[in-house]
Amino acid sequence: MARRPLTTPPLRTLARIRGYMFDLDGTLLLSDRSLGGYEVLPGAIDVLTTLAKQQMPYVVLTNGSAYPPAEQAAKLRKLGLPVADAQMLTPSSVTAAVMSRQGVQRALVLGSPGVGHALREAGIATCTAADADHREVQAVYVGWHPDCNMKDIEAACNAIWNGAKLYTASDVPFFATKQGRSMGYSYAIIGAIKRMTRVPVILTGKPSLHALRFVAAKLGVPRTAVGVVGDDPLVEMQMARRGGAVGMGVTTGVTNAAMWAAQPAKQRPDWVLQSLAELQQVLNERTA
Repeated sequence: MARRPLTTPPLRTLARIRGYMFDLDGTLLLSDRSLGGYEVLPGAIDVLTTLAKQQMPYVVLTNGSAYPPAEQAAKLRKLGLPVADAQMLTPSSVTAAVMSRQGVQRALVLGSPGVGHALREAGIATCTAADADHREVQAVYVGWHPDCNMKDIEAACNAIWNGAKLYTASDVPFFATKQGRSMGYSYAIIGAIKRMTRVPVILTGKPSLHALRFVAAKLGVPRTAVGVVGDDPLVEMQMARRGGAVGMGVTTGVTNAAMWAAQPAKQRPDWVLQSLAELQQVLNERTA
């Protein structure tokens, strides 16, 4: 019989954790579909505050790429979430590191203005489909792009046919909002580009190991010592399973308790939390 995710954590599993990674939408908060309004979820402020007091390192990694990390962190602090600029990570943070290692000097960015910010900070020049020299790039990077049009798709395809590699922030069809699940734009855009070009996609956001390695390096711990907290079996839990991290699934986003119990082993958490208040309780007990 397949092992079910646990509703109470095994102490030996929790003892492995030396740093935490939290998802954003559906885990710490719910945004509206325009990403303009936020509702903090129960236990989110308390659990981050407790980790900070216990000097346990933590980061927040969203698959959203609309805002630069520092801008997103400032939004979270206004809500009461203790997230420093350096603790806020986006797929663009990971992409910048991956592209730098691979020698990318110029990239065509399909996304809102904040998508390419981390690339430029890393010294990678960026351009858009409107730029005359958009074909002279080594990479195409797709992020949050609600205004994407066929000219953007065509520019990306032309760049790829000229030798550019294809990167994406997210390959997830949906994410949790206050109004229910909302479509992931990157997923739809990549689908169109892939159908035209037939090239492989380099995923830099969750559930890629690029993302988990980046998180572990930021936390200063091995991948297997990361506690991954999230609401999506195809995203956070799949990443945790691939990398040997500890997975904790919450029921405040796209996945309820029954759905978690039905997941295959490669997407199953070590522990299912009804809310972050349960993690808060365990953290308090360990230091009592």
